[in-house]
Amino acid sequence: MNISNNISSIQTSQTLLNTTANNVANANTDGFVPDSTIATNKGSDTVTAETRKAEDTGAQKSQTDLSKEIPNEIVAQRATEANVVAIKTQDDVMGTLLDIKA
Repeated sequence: MNISNNISSIQTSQTLLNTTANNVANANTDGFVPDSTIATNKGSDTVTAETRKAEDTGAQKSQTDLSKEIPNEIVAQRATEANVVAIKTQDDVMGTLLDIKA
């Protein structure tokens, strides 16, 4: 695993957080159709986020499902934390290797 994979995962998590934050902020907006973000793996080194509108049911009230949005935020937060730890570990290992070589 390399740092670019972790960085793309963090960027994907940020997109998910932005999407869920927008959906939650508009939970009381009449007629609001929420967005949905899906993380996809593109090759061995890249994770990307694909955001699209959810299906419009024609409801008068907001179609935001808070029981779905809150867990999505928690998952994105935990994924970011895990990737940050991986980056720190990779940095520590690289520093140790450079110290040994010097």
